[in-house]
Amino acid sequence: MSRCQAYGTCADEAPDVFTLDEWGYAQAVEDELPPEQEAAVRRAAAACPAHAIALQE
Repeated sequence: MSRCQAYGTCADEAPDVFTLDEWGYAQAVEDELPPEQEAAVRRAAAACPAHAIALQE
């Protein structure tokens, strides 16, 4: 089950990391987070109204 509710804020905050499918649901572009994108992904996680993004240390 996906927590994503298709708000699209992740793609707004980190467009190089997240894409939206035809229904507006997010997908990560890569399996591994590029280090230079960490700040953008943290902003995306904080901005997600559904709290669907979890960062693992």
